[in-house]
Amino acid sequence: MGQSLKEILTKIGEDAKVAGRELAKLSTIEKNKILLEIKKSLLLDKEIIIEKNKLDIVNGRELGLSEGLIDRLLLDEKRVKAMAESVDTVIDLEDPIGEIRDMKSFENGLMVGQKSVPIGVIAIIYEARPNVTLDAAILAIKSSNALILRGGKEAINSNIAIANSIRKGIANAGYNENIVQLIEDTSRESSNELMRLRGYVDLLIPRGSSRLINAVVENAKVPTLETGVGNCHIYVDSSAKIQMALDIIENAKTQRIGVCNAMESLVVNSDVSDEFYKGLEKIIDDYNINVYGCEKSLEKLKNIKMASDEDFGTEYLEYAFSMKIVDSLDEGIDHVYKYSTGHSDVIVTENYENAMRFLNEIDSACVYVNASSRFTDGGEFGFGAEMGISTQKLHARGPVGLKQLTSSKYVILGNGQIRK
Repeated sequence: MGQSLKEILTKIGEDAKVAGRELAKLSTIEKNKILLEIKKSLLLDKEIIIEKNKLDIVNGRELGLSEGLIDRLLLDEKRVKAMAESVDTVIDLEDPIGEIRDMKSFENGLMVGQKSVPIGVIAIIYEARPNVTLDAAILAIKSSNALILRGGKEAINSNIAIANSIRKGIANAGYNENIVQLIEDTSRESSNELMRLRGYVDLLIPRGSSRLINAVVENAKVPTLETGVGNCHIYVDSSAKIQMALDIIENAKTQRIGVCNAMESLVVNSDVSDEFYKGLEKIIDDYNINVYGCEKSLEKLKNIKMASDEDFGTEYLEYAFSMKIVDSLDEGIDHVYKYSTGHSDVIVTENYENAMRFLNEIDSACVYVNASSRFTDGGEFGFGAEMGISTQKLHARGPVGLKQLTSSKYVILGNGQIRK
C-alpha cells in the first residue's frame, strides 16, 4: 500500500528538521554560495519555467481567474530575470544570524546577551504567485531556516519547475536539497495536514486570499504569522496638491490590480475642488474602473454605483474601488479605521499637522504621507524579497524579510557562578 498523505508530510517534516540543523551550521559565505547556485540554476531553467507557467495561465483562464490573479500568476522572461536579480540582492544583505546584542555584565560577573537564531522550519501556504516559491526559498536560506512550500493548484506547474531549479542549485553547491521542499499535492487535505504538523513546523505563513488566511489562522495547530488582506485607503486632504493626488491614485489603483498593496478605497475631503473630480473621472474612464460611492460621491461623478457597507470593506483585486466623501479629517480617519485591514493607508496633504495626525492615529502596518501604497513591498523596502506583508502585531509587522525570520536566545557567560 502507498503512503498516506499524513505519512508523506511527516516525512517531509522530518527531512526539513534534519536539513535545517545542517543549514544552521553554515557560514554566511556557504549560504551565499547556495544562493548563487540557485540563481545559476534558475537562469539555466528559464525557458522550462516559462513553458510550465504557460500551462498554468491556460488552466487559470479555464478556471475563470480574474485578470488580477492572472497577472499575479504570469511569468515571462522579464519577470524570471527579475527573480534571478533578487537573489543577488539577498546575497548582498547582511546575515541576520549570530548577532549578539544587549550584552551586559552583572555584579556577580555573569555576562548576559541575546543572540539571533533561526526560527527552524518555516512553512508557507500560498496561492497563484509562483515568484513566492523563489522569494521564500532565498529568504529562508539566508536566515538559516529550512522551508516547506505548499502552493495552490493555480500555479502548480510553475511552482514545481522553480522548486526543481532551487533544489538543483542547493545540490550543486554541495548541500542537502531538502533545505527546500515543495508539497506537490494541492488538495485541501495536504493544506490541513501541514497546519497540523506540530513538532516539525516552527512557523506557518499563509499568503493569499482572505479565505486562505482565515482558514490557516482558525485551524492551524502550529504557530502562524498572519499576512493581511489589503483594503488599502488613500485619503485626499483638503490641502492636497490635486495632480499629486491623482498621480498617486492612478498608480496605486492601476499599476497592478491584483496585489495586496493596491488602492481599494478612496476617501476625499469635501473641500477638495471640482478640478480633482474631473481628473479622477478621466482615470476612471481610461481604465474602465467600477466605482462604488457614497451619496455625495454620486453627485460628483457620473456612472458610479451606490456603495453598500460591504463595498467599503472589500479588497477588489480588479479595476474597482469604493469611495467616500467626508467633511473633516476626523471623519476620514474614522472611516479608514473602520474599514482598513491594517495593511497600507495613505494621506495626500500639504498640512503638516494633518499628516502627523494620520501617521499617529491610523493603526496599519504601513502608513504613508504623499506616496503610493504600492511601495509596501520587501524589495522596495530593501529586503530583497519578502514572505508576505504581516498585518498582525506580534513578532513581525509589515514586509517580512530576513530579520523577521529570526528568533533569539539568551547566551550567558560565566566563570563558575552559582546562585545563592
